[in-house]
Amino acid sequence: TEAGIRYAQLRDGKALLLREAPYDGICYSGEELPLEQCGLAVPSEPKNIVAVGLNYRSHAEEIKMELTKEPLIFSKWISSMLDPEGTIIKPRVCKQLDYEAELAFVVKKKCKEVRRGDAAEYILGYTCLNDVTARDLQAVDGQWARCKGFDTFCPFGPWIETEFDPENAHIRAVLNGKVVQDGNTKDFIFDVFELLEYISGFMTLYPGDVVTTGTAGGIGPMEPG
Repeated sequence: TEAGIRYAQLRDGKALLLREAPYDGICYSGEELPLEQCGLAVPSEPKNIVAVGLNYRSHAEEIKMELTKEPLIFSKWISSMLDPEGTIIKPRVCKQLDYEAELAFVVKKKCKEVRRGDAAEYILGYTCLNDVTARDLQAVDGQWARCKGFDTFCPFGPWIETEFDPENAHIRAVLNGKVVQDGNTKDFIFDVFELLEYISGFMTLYPGDVVTTGTAGGIGPMEPG
């Protein structure tokens, strides 16, 4: 908005502006705007972006890897965040730039050692995330800090959906009008509640932190334009 970046609740095509971030509950400012008058920024301000590799059976089959006994965890840098209407930049050193469509969730309150049965209480909601990957550099480096960490490699949004069933959700990637990934979270190896339990078992998570849950089969390259 002209007033800068603000949190809002979307309802009936309008943005109901909030006084503050919604982690401790909704506090309306009394202002509202038509959604078409608003640009969309990333819908949270995380301290941590925690990512999960190899969490769909279809993707494990695709790359011919055995299912993991524990979640495979890595991180994406805060500097890689990109607004949902932003433009991914292909680095000069990258020869193959891949999309990875993922379901992500946003942490509601500070937590450590959360039990699976209590995990839903610590999740504010869900959003879309593209775990953009320099695939050729992944093979060269043998680890994922660089290949998944370039600026603009973590677009997410456009908003946080608070009414959502994470255990039966279609996750799709559409490239130039063609569906290139079409998975379902029923294919997860570790569901979102197991992931929160596992991740909070070794690190503290904070309000606004983002956990992205892995990609389904069908990964492939994007080209400039």
